[in-house]
Amino acid sequence: MWTPPERVRHPIPATAWPSRAQAASSRLFSPVSLGPLTLATRTWVPAMVPWRATAEGFASPDVIAWYRRFAAGRPGAIVIEATGIRDVPSGPLLRIGDDRFIPGLREIVAAVREASEGETKLLIQLIDFLALKRRPPPDKFFARFLRLDAGHRERLAAHLGDARWRDAPEAEVRERLAAGDDALHDAALTTREREDLRVGYRERVTDLHLEHIRELPRSLPPLFAAAASRAREAGFDGVELHYAHAYTMASFLSRTNTRADGYGGSREGRLRLPLEVLAAARAAVGADYALGCRFLGDEVIAGGSDLDDAAHFGRAFAQAGMDFLSVSKGGKFDDAKQPKVGEAVYPYTGRSGYECMPTVYSDARGPFARNLPLAARVRAELRDAGLEIPVVAAGGFNSFELAEAALARGEADVIAAARQSLADPDWWLKMRLGRGAEIRRCKFTNYCEALDTRHQQVTCQLWDRVELDAPDVPLSRDGRRRLLAPAWP
Repeated sequence: MWTPPERVRHPIPATAWPSRAQAASSRLFSPVSLGPLTLATRTWVPAMVPWRATAEGFASPDVIAWYRRFAAGRPGAIVIEATGIRDVPSGPLLRIGDDRFIPGLREIVAAVREASEGETKLLIQLIDFLALKRRPPPDKFFARFLRLDAGHRERLAAHLGDARWRDAPEAEVRERLAAGDDALHDAALTTREREDLRVGYRERVTDLHLEHIRELPRSLPPLFAAAASRAREAGFDGVELHYAHAYTMASFLSRTNTRADGYGGSREGRLRLPLEVLAAARAAVGADYALGCRFLGDEVIAGGSDLDDAAHFGRAFAQAGMDFLSVSKGGKFDDAKQPKVGEAVYPYTGRSGYECMPTVYSDARGPFARNLPLAARVRAELRDAGLEIPVVAAGGFNSFELAEAALARGEADVIAAARQSLADPDWWLKMRLGRGAEIRRCKFTNYCEALDTRHQQVTCQLWDRVELDAPDVPLSRDGRRRLLAPAWP
């Protein structure tokens, strides 16, 4: 992953944990309403993909156990991982694109209810994503994937100073391109073709030459609506629409969305489909069901959307009837690290990915609550407009002090912690009981994210080699790591 050039290593700051009485009287452990849904506390485990579903997208025993383990710590809310709304193969990721997935999702709901004794509310994050291919070997790219035309011949001839390439046999042209170096490819290929060669093919929402991309404004609202309806049927307490990071809905919101069909360009054009998806989902689940979204406070890419855009979008979402807004940052394909041949590009490896999940190797600002200003600005915009819906802040929270101070200053209404919750799923409960000294504190080295990047089952280095031979401990596929944090107390 990209790191800031300064590369300052920040120690995990010492902190003071609350007594049981202090926790009971705190803002962090006070209730908050997400429209019709009330959380017992303002503590939130955001969506993380653990790579534990079956290859067909069904809930497996391992993924059910994953959410049961977080629920044992009794956060106010858990958001289930990004769950695909289409009924298409997508690897070991949960899916909700057909009724056959509902029984497994009900098992997750039941496990969370049981483990938290009904205290933790459960939301599910609904996602759409476009096609992505692995980086091809050059010979395969030029032999099978490149659509050769007269332009390639002309540019090849000009670059090599040899006019015969304008009329050479196609097979010979392809072989010459495959044998070429970067300079030849820069000269002969279009920008998009160079990306397909060096990174792998990736669909964009601006690919209007593809019929299914042109039709996204017609196809996505009913898909999201059907998925939201299934979520309610499965027993979830609410839905989080995934409008963040590198995926379809965030791409519609992005300034890089130049569609000229009314669904791109201006802020209003870029907002159009997200608002239509919201309206369709709301019609499907009704006014008495929690419905919100996760979206970006800043894309952190050249030419991308920024905090001014986010403030505008947040106000529009609230006015359209969302019940909560969860603010994230970055995580884009646009600046991702080039993958190895045979691997797919991963959107959390460039600067935008770093800003989404900052580590202890940082600039002078450091990683702790680094992205709080984004949520604070969105919240201020809402309050200035007389809109009271809660805003969820995330990014580097690992102490009671950080969380409580953010709430006290009015910079957020709910505090989300992914990596710290992974390090210690019981940390919320330990704080409430006045036993903060027993908390395993996240080291923010992104060991977990490195596993995610390789699509391996996600665990934490603070506990995944502990008591591997204990009875009934589920292990990773290679048998070298435990899949769940040890039970507490």
